Amino acid sequence: MTDPEALRMVEAILFAADKPLTIDEIAAFLPEGTEVETLLGELAASYEPRGVTLVERGGRWLFQTAPDLAHILSRERPEARKLSRAALETLAIIAYHEPATRGQIEEIRGVSISKGTIDVLMEAGWVRPAGRRESPGRPLQFATTPAFLVQFGLTSRRDLPGLVELKAAGLLDPIDLSMTGQPRPDGEDEQPELELEADQLDHASDEESEGAD
Repeated sequence: MTDPEALRMVEAILFAADKPLTIDEIAAFLPEGTEVETLLGELAASYEPRGVTLVERGGRWLFQTAPDLAHILSRERPEARKLSRAALETLAIIAYHEPATRGQIEEIRGVSISKGTIDVLMEAGWVRPAGRRESPGRPLQFATTPAFLVQFGLTSRRDLPGLVELKAAGLLDPIDLSMTGQPRPDGEDEQPELELEADQLDHASDEESEGAD
């Protein structure tokens, strides 16, 4: 039987945390030998039917509002913000190829990207620097963050949709052309910007250019 007191301790630790916690971070507050994974599984099961659920995102645990109740917490109609096609494609490339360098991103897209494209994704908290590649010039690499997984409801990057699903949704057409070596039509890179909900991007840029830094 699971120790009820240990279960309460894990619950208290997660409620008091100001960020998602790893198993090791939770274990640091508990007596040595505590089966943290077992406790987390039991706690998550007990919260599953409730208004707040316990979820794992990128190896980190946190409480969040049950997805089916999100609508009752929204007092205002979400304001539409704009995320450029360049930023959306860049985010997708980083997520599927991380760690990815700027050069890799440009090679896959078939066009150069402005510094502001990556900056807007970093400001949103979805992309982070991931060290430098051991190659000539030691280019900076980029990877997604735990906040990216939380934002899109992913447990890990393994939950990203597959190529068939993305193509069916029309989200990978420009990237797919570049990956197969087909040139883009002239001017295609200057796409109209895509609209996302405000809760998906707090720092979206409305004025990105598709040129050199």
